[in-house]
Amino acid sequence: MTTISFAQNKNERASVEVDGVCMMCKDRIEKAAIRTKGVKSALWDVDSHELQLIYDARKTNLDSIRKNVAAVGHDTKELKATEAAYNTVHPCCRYRDEDVKKDHKNDN
Repeated sequence: MTTISFAQNKNERASVEVDGVCMMCKDRIEKAAIRTKGVKSALWDVDSHELQLIYDARKTNLDSIRKNVAAVGHDTKELKATEAAYNTVHPCCRYRDEDVKKDHKNDN
């Protein structure tokens, strides 16, 4: 006899591409994601721009997480931050600026 239980597996894993250039961006992106109710883990990689998530699908969804990340000034592939939100990020974190991106390439 096989018993299948879906109730146990409430945690979803997902990966979202988020623009950023440095460790300050990493901190801001991860905090925005983790402050989303239901998010259990959020780890952003500076090099790959990948935000690895573990979240309770009964409490949140990827759209809500993307909105919170965009609200602190970071673009995702699906949702772009407003100019006002983007302008709140530190000047060294202006990932839309090619010169800033070039400066950070030398850091790695």
